[in-house]
Amino acid sequence: IKCNVYTSPHIQKINERFVFDDEEISDDILSNLLTEVENVNNGEQITYFEILTAAYFYHASKFKDKINIIESGLFHRFDATNIIDTNLSSIVTSIGLDHLDWLPKNEQNIERIVYEKTSSLLTSNIVVSKQSNEEILKLISKSIQNNQSKKIIYKDHFNYSLSENNFIYYEDEYGGVKIPKPNLLGNFQIDNCATAIATIRNLQLGVKNENIKEGVTKIKSIARLQEIDTGKLKELVKNNKLLVDGSHNPLGAKVLNEYLESLNCNKHIILGMMGNKDHNEYMSYFKNIASLTTIDIPNQPNSIKGKVLKNKLNSFENVKYKEGIIDAIKSIPVKENDIILITGSLYLAGEVLSLN
Repeated sequence: IKCNVYTSPHIQKINERFVFDDEEISDDILSNLLTEVENVNNGEQITYFEILTAAYFYHASKFKDKINIIESGLFHRFDATNIIDTNLSSIVTSIGLDHLDWLPKNEQNIERIVYEKTSSLLTSNIVVSKQSNEEILKLISKSIQNNQSKKIIYKDHFNYSLSENNFIYYEDEYGGVKIPKPNLLGNFQIDNCATAIATIRNLQLGVKNENIKEGVTKIKSIARLQEIDTGKLKELVKNNKLLVDGSHNPLGAKVLNEYLESLNCNKHIILGMMGNKDHNEYMSYFKNIASLTTIDIPNQPNSIKGKVLKNKLNSFENVKYKEGIIDAIKSIPVKENDIILITGSLYLAGEVLSLN
């Protein structure tokens, strides 16, 4: 089934946000589309995300027979994407503490975030992914209890287990299916795949188990625990692994460290972050790190300077600062089997991939 897809943010090119009929939008079409929408807006006040969202919906109207997969931008309740009357399904992925500066000072907590994300979901199907703890799952269930949707909640209505030989056994009300492990690093990606499978099986669109088995081995996920296996930066590390991950909040740090802890090797982290993040909280999840190098994020005036970040993270014994990505990689004395991970920001991940 071919789809239109709207996601944010982009990593390297704004085109990544706009997929129509399974194809990323071309430069020319996107340029004409944005110009037309800007003209229609006629100088009225509008935010960057609002005008992009308007452009997406306007262009998607030319592909009426396609399913639209739309990622909510921030907290959903007042988000620009929350303008449709009916939908096939609402998917609640793993919720954590992020974007707290958008909330009132006295309500910067997980309860308010769950409310913002889930209280105005439409009445169709609601699929709730595995959460980082039972408390969050209970908060979500309570928030949606009066919603008349069919609710498909992890553990209650779908589940999975890891089998030997890189297979997963997935199970829901429609039965069980043995599927290959996704072509993505980290067990949190299996949680995401299980949620996607629960969604597609409940939509009853004729997608067969064979389609699912094939699909999970061909996933494209930019800057989400992505291994860089060719290019300019890969040449610097030679036979060592180089990973880039755009995680930037405590939940992202938690699942990223779970993956790192599963590896029997030295891990070196290169870190760049935006200024409005909880830098110490983010790094508190990483254990047994061989070295930590802070850097500046190029072209991002709202990022924290690497020198300032280094001083904030003084609980790490071996933290050092380098201005740029290449200098940071060169400064790390890697041994055989060591890995280098660049993380802390999607903006940084985009710069890394562009530089590579």
